[in-house]
Amino acid sequence: MPKIIDHDQRRRDIVEVAKSIILKGGFEAATMRSIAAEAGFANGALKHYFPGKESIVAATFETVLHQHDEWLQESISAGATPEQMLRQVLEGTLPSGVDEIASGRVLLALWEYAMSNDSLTELYRTHLGRWHAMIVERMEAAREAGAIREQDYGPFANEFISVAVGATVINLMYPDGERIADYQTYIDQFLARLR
Repeated sequence: MPKIIDHDQRRRDIVEVAKSIILKGGFEAATMRSIAAEAGFANGALKHYFPGKESIVAATFETVLHQHDEWLQESISAGATPEQMLRQVLEGTLPSGVDEIASGRVLLALWEYAMSNDSLTELYRTHLGRWHAMIVERMEAAREAGAIREQDYGPFANEFISVAVGATVINLMYPDGERIADYQTYIDQFLARLR
């Protein structure tokens, strides 16, 4: 009986290998040859799953953004108050764990490629839009609960996203999370301004 191959799982495995190679050596290190070798494939076997490096890079970029969305959703506890949910979303936005820091570093390595790829640029813009909407939604819920004052939350969401992106850049030089305490202090100050 022939062996049944889960092609979707193989694609996910290849993306994880690409992420690992990019994390260690940057975008240029992720060649079809290096990915095939690391994944345990013969040269040319990757083409059964991805037509070329560009498609692997695109899948890796999409995977990292999808993970970010999942982490944001998972950051909110059931039964939390609106103010607690706002804090949880803000904390979930900042890279504060080993996986989040590594994922952010991979994303940064792929940004330059994404800038010249219209579909990835649009994918990232859509991601930013969802992120912004989620922060504003949490702020509005906290306002309705009387936890923060009424104001235009759009600029605050933009500011926080910029800080989160900046934290991701800083983590290129501090990959072990040495700056996480600084991010927590910033969240405290940010929430104090909203009150």
